Amino acid sequence: MAIRAVCAQFVGLCRRLKLFTHAVVAIDGSKFKAVNNRDKNYTVAKVTGRMEQVNASISHYLRALDRTDREEGDVAEAKSIRLKEKIAGLRRQMQTLKVMEQAVQDAPDQQVSLTDPDARSMATSGKGTATVGYNVQIAVDTEHHLIVAHEVINQGYDRHQLAPMAFKAQQATGCEQITALADRGYFNGDQVLSCEGTGVAPVMPKTLTSGNTNRGLFTGQDFIYDAEKDHYTCPAGQHLTRGRVRSDRSGDIDQYRHLTACFTCPLKPRCTAKKVKRVKRWKHEGVLDAMQHRLDRMPEAMGARRQTVEHPFGTLKAWMGATHFLTRTLDKVRTEMSLLVLAYNIKRMIAILGVGPLMAAIRT
Repeated sequence: MAIRAVCAQFVGLCRRLKLFTHAVVAIDGSKFKAVNNRDKNYTVAKVTGRMEQVNASISHYLRALDRTDREEGDVAEAKSIRLKEKIAGLRRQMQTLKVMEQAVQDAPDQQVSLTDPDARSMATSGKGTATVGYNVQIAVDTEHHLIVAHEVINQGYDRHQLAPMAFKAQQATGCEQITALADRGYFNGDQVLSCEGTGVAPVMPKTLTSGNTNRGLFTGQDFIYDAEKDHYTCPAGQHLTRGRVRSDRSGDIDQYRHLTACFTCPLKPRCTAKKVKRVKRWKHEGVLDAMQHRLDRMPEAMGARRQTVEHPFGTLKAWMGATHFLTRTLDKVRTEMSLLVLAYNIKRMIAILGVGPLMAAIRT
């Protein structure tokens, strides 16, 4: 706790030196390895896969044992003994896997790590790859590239971290109004909505989930919404108006459609295979539209985000080396990361102010 407090106090020193006047932060997350080998991390899929491998090996050795039993001589007898030992070992391994299967099923997130119980298997950018570790979140100011806020979590996704990290950065910088830059991995309507009216202005592109582009069809971006008239204009110039009944059970989604124009529209083959094109709109879609307008006015935002936040991650991982985290359990890992962030910020401040002025600022 003392190390985390010192890390926060150093950010407070930077705030008192008025280094956070720009009020723009870049937020990102990165996976860091834990002290837990992948072979000692178990998920339902891993346990099932290993049990299948063991069963296949047992079947293979049983067939080999059957062939050996039909042979004669000392060599055959010795071979039979070795095969029986291997089969016995595999059956013991199967019993261990059955116990682990039950433990994984009983775990809240159906995952068990033996060395570091808090570490989790997380997908990485490489196709079909994963690392057993933690998800480190940081918010970095775009002016001086200081890490103003950080957190360590053991969920492998970022979509629920926008508001928590933005609020931490807002408090740390002391700025009532901040702009938070993030990538698509953070896009979540509820997270953006929770920033509304707080002084945090999130800026990120929307997640592209539709496959219409690959099929040669119009996408949602081709339908222009007019907030004043509350209708969409389709590529054919027709106005799609809101239906009386919302389209989902929770009552959060409206549907916009034109009841007659689609039947004779020459663009219908590029629009929809259904009788009538329907555009869905979340009842809080206005906050997402406002965020898109901010992004449109800041074409350099995503480039600035990459240049700001990816360098600290590269530096921290270079310092840590191949082993990465040396401590175990989430609480201790968070303390270790605070120590690394403190060291990073001190080095940045030395580069900005110099050793003498920094020491003088610390003393005061």
